[in-house]
Amino acid sequence: MADSDPAIVVEGLRKSYRDKQALTGLDLTVPQGTVHAVLGPNGAGKTTCVRILATLLRHDGGRAEVAGYDVLRDPDQVRYRIGLLGQHAAVDEELSGRQNLEMFGRLYRLGGRRAAARADELLERFGLADTGTKAVGRYSGGMRRRLDLAASLIMRPRILFLDEPTTGLDPRGRTEVWNAVRSLVDGGTTVLLTTQYLEEADQLADRVCVIDGGRAVADGTADELKARLGGDRIEVVLRDAGQLSAAASVVGMAARGGEVETDPDRRRLGARVTDRITALTETVRALAAAGIEAEDIVLRRPTLDEVFLHLTGERAETAEEETPV
Repeated sequence: MADSDPAIVVEGLRKSYRDKQALTGLDLTVPQGTVHAVLGPNGAGKTTCVRILATLLRHDGGRAEVAGYDVLRDPDQVRYRIGLLGQHAAVDEELSGRQNLEMFGRLYRLGGRRAAARADELLERFGLADTGTKAVGRYSGGMRRRLDLAASLIMRPRILFLDEPTTGLDPRGRTEVWNAVRSLVDGGTTVLLTTQYLEEADQLADRVCVIDGGRAVADGTADELKARLGGDRIEVVLRDAGQLSAAASVVGMAARGGEVETDPDRRRLGARVTDRITALTETVRALAAAGIEAEDIVLRRPTLDEVFLHLTGERAETAEEETPV
């Protein structure tokens, strides 16, 4: 694989479980040395995609290449070049962190000496050297997940699949995993990340692919996807909910006739604007001139959460089908 070639190429990928279509023609390209996040509601096909790319599941149609190798024709070549961190911990809680990593090294046939050296190297890299002799059952959630991540790197994979790596972690544990991922990418590793945490994608990803119904509905940088919602937003919180109607007229003028959304219960109203500074200045002046008292006036950019809801809609979430083949 040349340096300019994509690390992952997916074209028209399809997969069905009995009468359910998990993937319905997914397209995805991941450049080398980047973090590419895959977002989608539960059941959208995220985990199915990862399992196919990791050669754990056979697809029904389309094409998938990882590190230049077809996942169906050359699965051994693919496996040699990837690491996988699944949704559930793969480490033994009775063993110490060091013993876990040595065990994984031996399973990869590194031999005792090389497995021990690699275990020490990874414990140091992920800030676990001081706790390497402790049983994993005594680790915090963040420490356990970092050990999981270390185990997936025993063979120095060029491409790493992270399937919802921070599910269930507290904010500190999540930050620990994020920092570990950033260090990997700085070292040249390509990461495909599936997540339901929109902040996680915003923090880590160079590009974001949103999938729904088994296919990509958007792909781009976080800023590019946010721009699709049409600019910044001005929001006003009033002291008196009885002035919402009058305030909506003021905000509507600043939004140049755009739709104004109101929330009477929270005395809040807002609208999208194109010229953020002019809109803010005009709103403040017009509210004061009309005698309307505001508790708060803010300008904010669209969030990835809003992009997600805009693209996928508000729908009931159901667990993704995980039936093996």
